Amino acid sequence: MSLYKSSSFLVVLVLLYGGVNVTASDSADTTLSPAAAAAVVAAAANSPVFKPGEDSLFSLSLLSSFPEDLEISGYCGEQLKIFGQRYSAYVSCLVTAARPVEVCQKCFSTYGSLTYTYVNISSDQMGPGNESCRDSLLRSDRLMLVYLLYSNMKDIWSKSDCDKCITKGFQSLTNDTLYFLNAYNQTIACFKKYQQGNHTDLCKDCKTSYRGLNELFSRMEANQTMCIDIEDAMNMTRRLWSKNFNCSFPREETVPVIAVSSFMLFLPIIFYLSSFLHSEQKKRKLIHPKRAKSYTSLMNIQNKLS
Repeated sequence: MSLYKSSSFLVVLVLLYGGVNVTASDSADTTLSPAAAAAVVAAAANSPVFKPGEDSLFSLSLLSSFPEDLEISGYCGEQLKIFGQRYSAYVSCLVTAARPVEVCQKCFSTYGSLTYTYVNISSDQMGPGNESCRDSLLRSDRLMLVYLLYSNMKDIWSKSDCDKCITKGFQSLTNDTLYFLNAYNQTIACFKKYQQGNHTDLCKDCKTSYRGLNELFSRMEANQTMCIDIEDAMNMTRRLWSKNFNCSFPREETVPVIAVSSFMLFLPIIFYLSSFLHSEQKKRKLIHPKRAKSYTSLMNIQNKLS
């Protein structure tokens, strides 16, 4: 950088930070005085980027608003404000329901409100004054921020499989989900009753409720009516039962497995034993005497001999 350009840059800095008093209160429409602006323009005249006109004034801030023909309407601005409020409420709910995972049962109403607002924004349906907000709020820039924000929230909802636990229209939890939560609460209540005492009593008295909860979970898993809330609750319950309380019980399906395995182990013994008995029977064949000739034949032989 040449000495002249360095001096020009220093002059600009002095004018900006020394000669002009910029405060937080008037920063929205702060501009340089005509003399200061002329000095700034003269200092930047040799810049390869900034090429001011003859009568241009240099402003320190962007305009606070666009021209009226480029601004969004009052209706669309209100829809954007509502979207922001409901988006913030849903994100706040997700954070509080992250551990243990209860995003479906606690946040379905806030997600439903957010979805309803986004549908209003993105649909072709005209609002007051026959105006649609889809182009002005969703397609007016490359980033498409409103669409991107909603897509992220929708992706979280989809990965959580919350639609399997919530009724259509985001009205309430499904009957299967309510039934599981009831069984889950009974099991956890039994755990809390005996967790401070002897775990042997816990394993014995809570066995029935825990087994029933496992069977209910297996049916919901097979029927694909299970969301992340149920999955996480069952994993925590199993961890408490096996790891924290050291409880276990033989599963019913192991009985047929043991029976079949035992039969397969005895098959070689049965085979060799039957082969041995069969060979012994062949060795024990009796030698029968020849049948005696008839009496008349014997008489004929004796007459010839005599």
